[in-house]
Amino acid sequence: MRKIEYRNIYKNFPVKGKFFERKNLHAVSNVSFSIDEGHTLAVVGESGCGKTTLARLLLKLHEPSAGDILVDGEPINAVKSREAIRDFRGRIQMIFQDPFGSLNPAHTAGDILGRALSLHAREIKSAEKRKRVTGLLELVGLTPAEDFIGKHPAQLSGGQRQRIVIARALAVNPSIIVADEPTSMLDVSIGIDIMNLLLELKEKQGLTMMYITHNLASARYMADHMAVMYAGTCVEYGPIDDMIERPCHPYTILLLNSTPEPFREKKINIEAKEKNPDLISGKKQCMFSNRCPLAQDRCYTTEPPEYIFGGRRIKCYLYEHTELTDIPRINAAIYAKGGSA
Repeated sequence: MRKIEYRNIYKNFPVKGKFFERKNLHAVSNVSFSIDEGHTLAVVGESGCGKTTLARLLLKLHEPSAGDILVDGEPINAVKSREAIRDFRGRIQMIFQDPFGSLNPAHTAGDILGRALSLHAREIKSAEKRKRVTGLLELVGLTPAEDFIGKHPAQLSGGQRQRIVIARALAVNPSIIVADEPTSMLDVSIGIDIMNLLLELKEKQGLTMMYITHNLASARYMADHMAVMYAGTCVEYGPIDDMIERPCHPYTILLLNSTPEPFREKKINIEAKEKNPDLISGKKQCMFSNRCPLAQDRCYTTEPPEYIFGGRRIKCYLYEHTELTDIPRINAAIYAKGGSA
């Protein structure tokens, strides 16, 4: 079970309006992309853009309001029984953002890893389980394992706790890993160690990975493809090096401009208007139009379709009637307009 496809995914959450009025918050709207076997997709965007909701939909912690998620061509909404869901989650595991909050403080590292094995590999005996736990600790670089197996999370550093979380995810031999900002709560040097560990494990075990982050530098380090999310919509998708060298959507350009370390010799200089997107009304428009300095009149009234150029997908009217070879010209036009915005 390796390839993942999101097809026109929507996810709405009910919220209370005034005077007991019921409304929906449109957390994810019409998102489509894929992750090929053995590849890593970075899902990037600011807080609240729908990144974690996409991950939780894949793990069946939420059910989509519309659309399908396919794993190796099979829709996951067909997985319904308790046993089938447990088997499914054994093949797709998540590495959480907070390494302390995702571990039971009352349990030792050995208990935490042993519990994962008990849930998904019930047939193994106690002696075999301890051997597997020791192997998992060594796999994630916690050596000698005997020094860590009896420790509680509070006795470990942030980096060591995150290694326990990674070991727990790997305990059931998954083929897909969802990493939800796994380094955002760690020091920079420790975060780099964790990223290197994930890359090493990915190559060693042939994992397919969804890597969620707001950090473009870590996205480029970890992934080969990138999906840029804004207000629940995937505004741009494609090979990550190409997207960073030739950003197309105005929001992608703004993300790159906000990154302290420049990726390119020349930045495209545009500034966003300070207006937050409306996720409640469900109005059909470009979600970025209220902040985009290059918005056209129709951007406020209709949602742009997805324009496809080779491996790139862009939701922006600037690319209507455009060929792949025209992207540098469009970039130059954005630069010219943005400079006076």
